[in-house]
Order: sequence, then structure tokens, then C-alpha cells
Amino acid sequence: MDNSIRVILPALSRNEALARSIIAFFAVELNPTIDELGDIKTAVSEAVTNCIVHGYPNGKTGEIELYASIEGESLHIEISDSGVGIADIAEARKPFFTTSDSEERSGMGFTIMETFMDSLAVENREGGGLKVTMDKSLRRKI
Repeated sequence: MDNSIRVILPALSRNEALARSIIAFFAVELNPTIDELGDIKTAVSEAVTNCIVHGYPNGKTGEIELYASIEGESLHIEISDSGVGIADIAEARKPFFTTSDSEERSGMGFTIMETFMDSLAVENREGGGLKVTMDKSLRRKI
């Protein structure tokens, strides 16, 4: 591993932009293009929003842990919470699936993450919560 960062934030909507910015600034070490950086920020936004909205429903509060590492030309990101987890991950990863009654939720979060990153893994954490793992290869443009 060349470098890594770990940050814990309260699961509050106002921290979504902060989480996105933290990972984007960290990824700058790999000299990504503007489009690559936009992809990373969008994927992180979706993962963090899922933690806030679905991990801690009905006004419950908790934390979101961000972990990112760089190895060679690869960016590895883990975003996790200690919330309720997902009963059926395969179903939740289908486009347009949502557990929310809100019209603001499209059910496209995992699809967006998968589209913008090279790999996506979603797993329930032992003891509760969810961990989303994403990887993106970025060739250094020095």
C-alpha cells in the first residue's frame, strides 16, 4: 500500500459533501482526469447517501466510516455504517429497487456506483450495518 486514509463522520446529510470531498482530495494523488474525479465523487455520494437514508432510518443516528487506499495506480474505497444492513443484497442491487417511500429515491444508487467504478462489492457487516467496497484504476499522468 502506498497511502491510506480513514475518517469517521456522523451519518448526517450535511456530511455527504464532506465525505465526497475527502475521498476526491485523497484521489488527487493519482492525478485523475476531471471525468474520473467526477465518477469517484458520484460513487462516494451514492454510497454515503445510502448509509444515511437506509442504514439509519426513522431518525436513528450513527456513524459512517470512510477508508481509502492507493496502491500503484489503484484507488480502493470502503464506506461502511453500523446501521440496519440489507436483508436481500442481490435484490437491492437491481436498478430501481428502493426501500424508501419517498419519491426522491430512484433506487439507482448501486447501479450508479457500479457504472462509475471498476468494481463494486456490497456486504452486510457482522454485528450490523453494511460495507460497500469500490475500486478504480487510474493511470498516473505525470
